[in-house]
Amino acid sequence: MASPPAPGSTTPGRDRARARAAGGREAAPDGGAGRAALRGGGLLALGGLLLLLTVVSTWVGTKDTSLAEVWRALWSDDGSYTTEVIKELRLPRTMVGLMAGAGLGAAGAIMQSLTRNPLADPGLLGVNAGASAAVVFGLGVVGVSGYPTLVWFSFVGAALTTVVVYVLGASGRGGASPVRLALAGAAISASLSGLIAGLTVFDAATYDYLRFWMVGSLAGRSSDLVPQMLPFVTVGLVIALLLARPLNALALGDDLGRALGARIARTRLLGVVAVTLLTGTATAAAGPIGFVGLVIPLVARWFTGPDLRWVLPYSMLLAPCLLLGADIVGRVVLPRGELEVGAVTAVIGAPVFIAMVRRRKEVSL
Repeated sequence: MASPPAPGSTTPGRDRARARAAGGREAAPDGGAGRAALRGGGLLALGGLLLLLTVVSTWVGTKDTSLAEVWRALWSDDGSYTTEVIKELRLPRTMVGLMAGAGLGAAGAIMQSLTRNPLADPGLLGVNAGASAAVVFGLGVVGVSGYPTLVWFSFVGAALTTVVVYVLGASGRGGASPVRLALAGAAISASLSGLIAGLTVFDAATYDYLRFWMVGSLAGRSSDLVPQMLPFVTVGLVIALLLARPLNALALGDDLGRALGARIARTRLLGVVAVTLLTGTATAAAGPIGFVGLVIPLVARWFTGPDLRWVLPYSMLLAPCLLLGADIVGRVVLPRGELEVGAVTAVIGAPVFIAMVRRRKEVSL
């Protein structure tokens, strides 16, 4: 009969659990360095692709411009129409796409980890519904018409909705479990959707604005919006990166995560705060763009495995690549006019999502 382990010893199962909480997968002695180098190289490649898309996004538009004109416009202001187009229209549009994409990608990865559901997206907490309801309230009840003011309405609505969802999910025994948070978010979203439908039926102007905002767009964003978004997105991304290790432990289950030193309640609360900051800001600035927060973490895990220390940086780069790429395609795909970025991401994201769902390995957490 085998003797029990000594008090100071560890079991193979506990060792594997600690290894996964610290690094996602138990690295082989001869393959760990190579895998890390491959992941690091992938991050560098994504950074280069994102830089290229940023340049193309600032360059491509309905008005023909050269790269030399773009470069001059970025560093000097000669008062020309070309410089005004680049600095006041294309550059803010690109910057909003970068920040909104990074926010949606990180928020999706956190949301899927918090709920232990690989098919969850940030909208599951009711963030999109709360932002939309606040916009409808500002337009139809308060009478607000300026876009900068509506951005703040949208952000406050997203934040308040998330607080209500978390309070409902945390009430009762057991605290804020993933299932309770998901159910509370679904219930609040359904209620707010009914409220939105009721208000827009009686106000044609609100309906006209909301139907364009709900599609999701980067067009027409002013340069004043960029500094308004920056602090919220920065804080949200920093919190997300700091939560990578605790969320790795939490993915093993509450009991084992607690045994490994993770503070369950604090981790979930900070995760909800990060999702609110990132998704609320992105939704307020660009509208409820779908599929980005859902598909990008799945693709990131396909490259990196389940370790959130790699999934989060990959998601922060992949998502703005998708958003800027979709926005560029939307500018040039039609002979006249533009196709909104939300419609393009839906066309791109839906087939990718279906393909990855059919492969069980890629959607497992």
